[in-house]
Amino acid sequence: MTAVAASAGGEDTGPGEGTQSAKAHVLALDGKDPRKRALPRTGTQTFSLIGVSWADSSDTFEGTAQIRTRKAATGEWSEWRDLDLDVRAPESTEGEEPDVRGASEPLWVGPSDGVEARVVADGEETAVPDALRLDMIDPGETVKGKGSDGRKVSGKGGGKPTVSPDATQATPTGPAPEPSDPAPTDASTTVAPSNTPGDTTGDSGSGEASQPPTEEPTGSTGTPEDPTPSTAPTESAPGTDPTDAPTDAPTGTPTDGPTEGPSTEPPTSEAPTDPTPSTVPTQEPTGPAPTTEPPQTPAPSTTTPTAPTAPAIVSRADWGADESLVQDPPSYLNKVDAVFVHHTAGTNDYTCADSPAIIRAILTYHVRTNGWNDIGYNFFVDKCGTVFEGRAGGVDRPVLGAHTYGFNSYSSGISLLGNYETGGTPTAAAQKAIADLAAWKLGLHGVDPEAKVTLTAAADTGVWTKGQAATLNTISGHRDGYATLCPGATLYSALPGIRTAAGSSPYATGN
Repeated sequence: MTAVAASAGGEDTGPGEGTQSAKAHVLALDGKDPRKRALPRTGTQTFSLIGVSWADSSDTFEGTAQIRTRKAATGEWSEWRDLDLDVRAPESTEGEEPDVRGASEPLWVGPSDGVEARVVADGEETAVPDALRLDMIDPGETVKGKGSDGRKVSGKGGGKPTVSPDATQATPTGPAPEPSDPAPTDASTTVAPSNTPGDTTGDSGSGEASQPPTEEPTGSTGTPEDPTPSTAPTESAPGTDPTDAPTDAPTGTPTDGPTEGPSTEPPTSEAPTDPTPSTVPTQEPTGPAPTTEPPQTPAPSTTTPTAPTAPAIVSRADWGADESLVQDPPSYLNKVDAVFVHHTAGTNDYTCADSPAIIRAILTYHVRTNGWNDIGYNFFVDKCGTVFEGRAGGVDRPVLGAHTYGFNSYSSGISLLGNYETGGTPTAAAQKAIADLAAWKLGLHGVDPEAKVTLTAAADTGVWTKGQAATLNTISGHRDGYATLCPGATLYSALPGIRTAAGSSPYATGN
């Protein structure tokens, strides 16, 4: 077994004073049978997240990969669990780097110290992929002391919004609906050739749509889970999962949560350190056009803000991101035309206090295992409705992510922690958080969260062919763009209600 520390040793970057670095352990899956690999029960270094990877990222392996793990605390072995194998490297230049590997989705299993695995080629596959291995991630931990911003934090980590100062003043980079006359729900924005096919991305066949969330805004009841955004408005405390209420709150973290309406003060700043931004093109994108610089934001009127106030978002610093992992600066889109909703496909058996560790582990997996530059998703939401910053570059900026193969160059990705294909049901708090976040993100670009948009597929996705005009909801599920089960049946069936809630969200443009 090889142990690899997940820190690149950057001079001025790292996980912050209050966080212990994550670590990646790899274990080769060797064998003589070309069609399968098996690993008997084996003791390992401690890990909490696991996946399987192989050398060639272009090899879309069709087979089964199953693992079982041993709990470090009790020595109890889990049942066999499947790993999802439908991950693709991004279609941008990031996916062409020599270190990019093919990989399964990672699975959160909690602190473990043993593993058993079996991988079998199915269908037309004649062999398992080359250089097959298990990748096991120890997420490290946030320890009591000072966080990377100098504030005192608890052992579970605190949080704060990370919108740059102009987030509440940004001028949309594309045509926006008049504030007094928002676009109707069946409106269509076109960012593709005019030969648009019929809309094949509706929610029919995915189960009966859930009703719009009826609970208070994200995190509206109960005792706060960690981390709690430290600059949240003052009215109500963040919600918790009914089956997972914490008993302690982090030191120095207020119990007040976000209010129904926009904040009266702009959130605190963690502005990106990118080069001087360039001027935004006046035309909508007609194909993938990411840049390495954010669009310039003209100064608006001081009396009438043109964009909504941001929801509370836990920063990368506060969930303990190891910034030394990220070697290249972020790339930016011209505009965010759509939001794709995902699930992490791990487990629902986590506490909300685990959320920062899960995200740290996914960051390490995406960089050390997949070979990507940064975490793939732009945002995360947990079952308590807490929102976390994902890929670096500024939550209010159109950051190019690695989440929806074929459509990354137009969209932002929101991933809900948990598995919603195998029986999990998204909580009302999580649905509300996704709706508010999507409404705000799309609103920054004048996009109606209840509308449709036509985008040109940048790659063959199993749903669309490269160059095809794809008509999608501006809030879509991952499966609408790529052939996958993500975001799971129950979360996918909740999307109509999430769209409706986003349309009436206080963070939507014109509300």
